[in-house]
Amino acid sequence: MPHARTAPLRTTTTQDRTTTAVLIAALPTGPLAANCYVLAPAPGGDCVIVDSGQGAATQVAKVLAEHDLTPAAILLTHGHFDHVWSAAELGETHQVPVYLHSDDHGLLTEPAAGVDAGFATQLQMLLGPGPYPVPADLREVADGDTLSLAGVEFVVEHTPGHTPGSVVYTVTAEDGVPVMFAGDLVFAGSIGRTDFPGGDTEAMDRSLRSAVLDRPDVTRILPGHGPGTTVERERATNPYLRDIAGRP
Repeated sequence: MPHARTAPLRTTTTQDRTTTAVLIAALPTGPLAANCYVLAPAPGGDCVIVDSGQGAATQVAKVLAEHDLTPAAILLTHGHFDHVWSAAELGETHQVPVYLHSDDHGLLTEPAAGVDAGFATQLQMLLGPGPYPVPADLREVADGDTLSLAGVEFVVEHTPGHTPGSVVYTVTAEDGVPVMFAGDLVFAGSIGRTDFPGGDTEAMDRSLRSAVLDRPDVTRILPGHGPGTTVERERATNPYLRDIAGRP
């Protein structure tokens, strides 16, 4: 089982809100090692779970116990199975809402609809024939929403391209540095694929420009797979972003 990667992070929300230390635990889950994140203002209080793939419930439980945390909500960046598989289980266990853009709700009940025919066959073998669990308290998010959860404000940006309902969630650090939970929009050195059903290369290019290239270089990126990175690093070294930036 992969080890949790935890890092303290000083964060704050705007104006008169309290500045607190935030713990972020990154938990690679499932055969595709999708990152599940647990974010909390401090030990002994509420937390938010971002994405929850296969096997996430067991790993999350260890983090909750270690830091005496209580989930307040689950945020999903998009509807692909490797990011949502444990959302219904965790939502039911902790009686918390699950947030997902409405354009990806259908992928919860039909995960094979989000992959190509060859992968769909393998997916059915991996997940079984269904029916598949859907969170009991499923709520929509939309572009421009601000969610106040566990003492932290998450700003939602709709970033279609990988899937129609992909979003990123951003919190802001005490020193003004944004921290973006990017899902499968962008990775260290790469970007999310657009060749699956629902993928859209032109929409992905627009999303990468608005959600990544238009952000400050200091923005920290916590992607859906692999290690964290920054906008500065990706602007300089990511071949896909360099290509987009070079276009008029």
